[in-house]
Amino acid sequence: MNSTRFLMTLLMAFVFLTGFSQTQYEMNKMAIGSFEQADKELNAVFKEILTVYKVDTIFIKNFKASQPIWITFRDAELKMKFPERPDNFYGSIHPVCIAGYLEKLTRERIKNLKVWLDGAMEGDACNGSVKSKE
Repeated sequence: MNSTRFLMTLLMAFVFLTGFSQTQYEMNKMAIGSFEQADKELNAVFKEILTVYKVDTIFIKNFKASQPIWITFRDAELKMKFPERPDNFYGSIHPVCIAGYLEKLTRERIKNLKVWLDGAMEGDACNGSVKSKE
C-alpha cells in the first residue's frame, strides 16, 4: 500500500510540475505582452489628458514635450539597470527582465499622469496645472 501511495504522489507531482511549466519563449512572450499592455494604457491616459486639458494650450505644449523626454529617461534607466554586456551575460531570462522593468517604469508613469485626470483637492496651493476634483 505504501508503494502505491508513493507512486501516486510521484505521478501527481510530475503532472503538476509539467502541467504548469513554461518555456522561455512563453515567458518572454507573456512579459513582453504585459509591457505592451502597459504601453497601450499609457497611450490611452496620454490621449485622455490631451482631451481633458485641450483648452490649456500652454500645459498641452509642455505636456507633449515631456513625453519624449520621459521615454529618453526610461531608456536610460533601462541601460543603467542592464548595461550592455557580452552575449548571454544576463542569461536566457534577460528578455523577461527587460520587459518587466519597462512595464514597471511605464506603470509608474501612468500613475504619475493620472493625477491630471483624477484631479487635486480644492485649495491645494501646489496643484499647478492639475485641475481640482469636481
